[in-house]
Amino acid sequence: MTDTGMTGTGMSSRATIRVWDPVVRLFHWGLVASFAIAWISAEEWNDLHETAGYVAGGLIAVRLVWGLIGTRYARFWQFVRRPATVIGYLGDMLKGREARYIGHNPAGGAMVLALLACMAVLVATGWMGTLDAFWGVEWVEEVHETFANLLLALVGVHVLGVVWASLKHGESLVRAMVNGRKKAPEPGDVA
Repeated sequence: MTDTGMTGTGMSSRATIRVWDPVVRLFHWGLVASFAIAWISAEEWNDLHETAGYVAGGLIAVRLVWGLIGTRYARFWQFVRRPATVIGYLGDMLKGREARYIGHNPAGGAMVLALLACMAVLVATGWMGTLDAFWGVEWVEEVHETFANLLLALVGVHVLGVVWASLKHGESLVRAMVNGRKKAPEPGDVA
């Protein structure tokens, strides 16, 4: 569905379409908040840290289901690409000729998978650490800490990718993840 909005001056703005549904947007910002809270509370507020971890685990479960049955741009089939496609897209980025994707571009789709997998390991090892069988087991704690640091690094790369794509294609991907809308496809864009 294409919609042309009006600016405060009454002039038409460019046409937009709905891309990110409320489930995707709530998942995204909920996961951002739960990771931030878990990171900040890791050493000092154990109950808050564990609660944030359980919230993250629940969000991941919802997202996995929504990736199978959700709206078009939420479904995994729409944005999970073969490694060769992701590498080709990254090469195009380096040459400054990457296509604009309405949903996730191949690099963004790979990042979604990496973030989900990393967060799932983080949640699983955090939960394991609460069980009597794994309480104080060094390798569980080390894997948990390693994946927390890895996830932080991936978040940094993700943010850089969002800034890059926003500047390159002239649209705020942060705003799109808030209101669910992106500019309508233009010739050469991948829908």
